[in-house]
This record gives sequence, C-alpha cells and structure tokens, in this order.
Amino acid sequence: MTYFSGQKLSYDSQPFAVKVEERDDVGRIRGQQAATFRRLPIPLPDSPRVPQGIKKPFSEVIKANIGDAHAMGQQPITFLRQVVALCTYPDLLDSPRFPPDAKDRARRILQSCGGQSLGSYSASQGVSCIREDVARYIERRDGGIPADPDNIYLTTGASDGIASILKILVSGEGTARTGVMIPIPQYPLYSAAISELNAVQVNYYLDEEHCWALDVSELRKALYRAKEYSNPKVLCIINPGNPTGQVQSRRCIEEVIHFAWEEGLFLLADEVYQDNVYSEDCQFHSFKKVLHEMGPEYSGTVELASFHSTSKGYMGE
Repeated sequence: MTYFSGQKLSYDSQPFAVKVEERDDVGRIRGQQAATFRRLPIPLPDSPRVPQGIKKPFSEVIKANIGDAHAMGQQPITFLRQVVALCTYPDLLDSPRFPPDAKDRARRILQSCGGQSLGSYSASQGVSCIREDVARYIERRDGGIPADPDNIYLTTGASDGIASILKILVSGEGTARTGVMIPIPQYPLYSAAISELNAVQVNYYLDEEHCWALDVSELRKALYRAKEYSNPKVLCIINPGNPTGQVQSRRCIEEVIHFAWEEGLFLLADEVYQDNVYSEDCQFHSFKKVLHEMGPEYSGTVELASFHSTSKGYMGE
C-alpha cells in the first residue's frame, strides 16, 4: 500500500484555474488564457468571521443570486412531504396520522419501484409512474395535446438535464466545433456547460429597450457571424426569461421555431419559470404546444427538448 504525504486537497488549496477563450469583436477565437478564481476574501455580513459592531453601509443582505425558494422562506407543501415520508419509510402507511390520498400516492410510487423500495435502481429515464404523471400534466397544460411518457426523462434538476442534452449534441474540433446559441443576459449554467464541453458560445442579445424582447433578426445575425468560426447546431431559449423575466408571445415563439426550421437548429426550451407568470398581460405558451399546432411541416422536422423543474413554481423544492 502506498501512502502520500504533503499538501492535502482542499477547497482552500485550490486556485480554481480554468481556461477562458479570448474573442475579437465579432466573436472569433483569438486564443486561450488562464483565468484564476479564488474565494472572495471579504466575508458576507452574516459570516461569523465578521467582527461584530463594525458599521456597515447597509442594514441587511438579501441573497438573490439563485432561485432557492425554500432558503428564502417558502414553506414546503404538506402533501408532498407526506408522500416523501411514506415512500422512504413505508411502515408509516399503517399510521393514522397520514391522510388516505397521501398513502394512495405513496403506494402507487412504491409499486413502480423494484422490490417496492426507493432503494432499488430505477429506470434510466426515471420511475415509470412519475413519468406518466408528468405526461398527464403536460397534456393538461397544452390543452390536450398528447405527451408520451417514453419521451420524458427525470433528472436531478433541469440543469443536469440541459447539460446531458448538450453532451449529446456537442462535437467537432476547430471551426467544426458545435456552436450553442444562448441569450444575453443568460443563466450561467449555459456558459459553464459550453466551456466544459469545449463547444463554442454564440451570444444573441435580448432587447433591453423593449422589455428584453427576442428579435429573430438578432438570432440570424448572431448565427451568420458564428458560422465563420464554428458549426452552430443548438439554439437555447429561456422562457420566461432568467434573469430578465420577460415572457415570449406566441408570435415570437412561432418566429423562433420557423428560424430553427430554416437553419436546422436543435431547440432547447428552458421553461422552468412557466408557473411564475404574474402579469395579467402575459400568458405562457410552451414551445411543445406551439410546435405541434404549427403543423407537421414543423413538428415533424424541428427537434425540441424542453425543461421544467420542481425547484420553481409552486413547490420550490
């Protein structure tokens, strides 16, 4: 057996060096440079390392860097926690403290698990009865348009699902590297995943002067520029927007789908905030629904992967 001594691998010992691409004004890659990131040396005011009594130019800190609903005080939905408790400890199914509907839901889930236990391996796509429930939800949301459970994959959050799809789609070297079109401003998951996969980030800019609207002419301009140094194959749409909060109109979605159809792009529709639309003037339209209603010319050729998450909406889990 070999023992190693010396410096230990730890968070504090890492310089977090990564390679960042340098680009010119039109997005061509000049080269790579090393970028080093270290932990912020200034602790937050609620950190125990901050000496008490020091006057600060603010009274409180609101941590709004991530949409973590429960961390911000949202309370869990009782029914969901009851079902989880029953599934993880089935002996509670005999307890009178749990309502019949929670017990029925837990039994159905357990019956879909090998050995009727959450500890068993599940199918790669996720537990079958949960995918069936998701399919029914999508059908209700989209006004009865069919949803196939076999086309639904359960992942540990939408971020993992998006990263998995990108891994499948990304390929090539040099100017043949896959270009992935993402909105600016964007959710940092995309730029991080694109860098990790050695793909090419293709920025398209939302129109701040018009409530962060998406203009297809901007998509077209970004695509044609990117073809000089990459092979654009993927178009990411975040609707409702994150962090911009805009909700795309049906007409805008139709134009985006037509653009993807014209250019042969794979559509990624990040729709995790679809239940967080509060303005009476806005209505959420899913890309799946609009694509289906545009007819077989589009629905039979345009490839689409859409994403939702229980970490947003009413659950915030």
